[in-house]
Amino acid sequence: MSDDIHSQAIDTSNAWEGLRMSGREVTIAAYYFPNYHVDPRNEQWHGEGWTEWEVAKKASPRFEGHIQPRVPLHGYEDEADPVVMTKKVEMAARHGVDAFIFDWYWYSGRPYLERPLETAFMPVAADHDMKFAVMWANHHWTNIHPWKSGTPATELESGSVDGAQFRAATDYLLERYFHHPAYLRLDGRPYLSIYDLPTLIDGLGGIDATRAALDDLRSRAARAGHGDVHLNAIARDQPVLPQDGVALDEAVLVNRLGFDSVTSYVWVHHYPLPTLLTPYPDVLEQAEEGWEALAARFDQPYYPNVTVGWDPSPRTVQSDRYDPSLGYPHTNIISDCTPEHFGQALERVRKYVEETQAPLVTINAWNEWTEGTYLEPDTVYEFGHLEQIRRVFGTRL
Repeated sequence: MSDDIHSQAIDTSNAWEGLRMSGREVTIAAYYFPNYHVDPRNEQWHGEGWTEWEVAKKASPRFEGHIQPRVPLHGYEDEADPVVMTKKVEMAARHGVDAFIFDWYWYSGRPYLERPLETAFMPVAADHDMKFAVMWANHHWTNIHPWKSGTPATELESGSVDGAQFRAATDYLLERYFHHPAYLRLDGRPYLSIYDLPTLIDGLGGIDATRAALDDLRSRAARAGHGDVHLNAIARDQPVLPQDGVALDEAVLVNRLGFDSVTSYVWVHHYPLPTLLTPYPDVLEQAEEGWEALAARFDQPYYPNVTVGWDPSPRTVQSDRYDPSLGYPHTNIISDCTPEHFGQALERVRKYVEETQAPLVTINAWNEWTEGTYLEPDTVYEFGHLEQIRRVFGTRL
C-alpha cells in the first residue's frame, strides 16, 4: 500500500483538539541516528563504502521467536542524499513527527556523522515545516559494529573533551546550526541536549568547571544573537552501551549544572528487561509509571519518552551464541512491538502531556535499525508505527 493511500485512510481532524484546548501544542521529536551513509572514519575502521546497513543486512534470528532481519520498506538508502532525506522529511511531517533530534558527535577536534544533517536535512527542512535539534552524543565510540564475544570493547574515539574542545564543539554548533530557521526552539530558545553528563564532567575537570563551561556557552550564544540556550539533560538510571558513563546523582548534577529540562533517550536506560523476550506492554507499564517518577525526581521539567522497540542483536557477530549475560549488544529484547502496542503508548503519553503541559515528547527512534527501534517503515508493519502518531496526535500540515 502506498503512503498516499495511508494518508487518506486516517481521520485526524480532532486529534489535536485536546492539546490545543490545554493551551500549548506538544512537539513530537524523534531521535535520528546518522550512521547509514559513507563516512571517512567508518571506512578507515570497517572498509571502503561501509555503512551500518551492512550490520542490519547480516542480522539473523538467533532464538525461537526472534524477528530478524529488519528490512526497510524503501531499501537500504543513502541518508546523505538530499533526495532521500527529502522523502524522509516529507514522510515524517505527513505522519505527525515535527522534529528530528540528531545524534551529534565530536571526536578528535571535528564532527563525525554530520553529513546527513548538513548536506541533506538542513537544505530542505524549512520548506517542509520540519524542525531539528542536536543531542550531543558525547559517549565514547567503541568497536560494536559488530562486536565479537570474548573480545574487548576497544575505544575508537573518546567522548571526553577538555575546555578548549568544548568551546570548539559548541562554537561549531552556534555557527552552523542555531541560526537555521528550522532549528527547534522551546520558548524561543534553541534546544540543545547532552547525552552523557558524567563523561562531560570528567573531561572538563569537575562539576564547577562544567558549570562554568555551560555558562560560557550561554553567554556566547547570547552574543551571537541566539538568545539563551535551552539545555536539556538525558536521564539514565542504568548504563546500556559499554561506553556509557557511570551514573551519578543526576538530580543534583542537573541542578548544579543549570540545565533547563530533562528527558530520556530510550526506555531501557530506566527499565530492566527481565526475560529474553520481554513483551512491549510490560515495559510500557513501567514507562508510564516512570514518567511521573522521573518528573518527581527532578526540579526541572521532565519531557516523556516513548520507545518503539529494542533489539541490538544485529550488532553482535551473528555466528556467536546469543548470550544476554555478556551485556550489550547481547541483551534481552522487547517483543511484540506492534503498531497497536505503540499506539497505546502514544495514547498514554498524550494523556500525560495534557495533564502536565509538557511541550515535548521524544521518541526513540526514527531509524535505530540495528537496535530494533525505528519509525521508518519496514516490510512487516510498513507505515504502521507512523500511522499511530498521526492517529493519536494528528499533524501540523
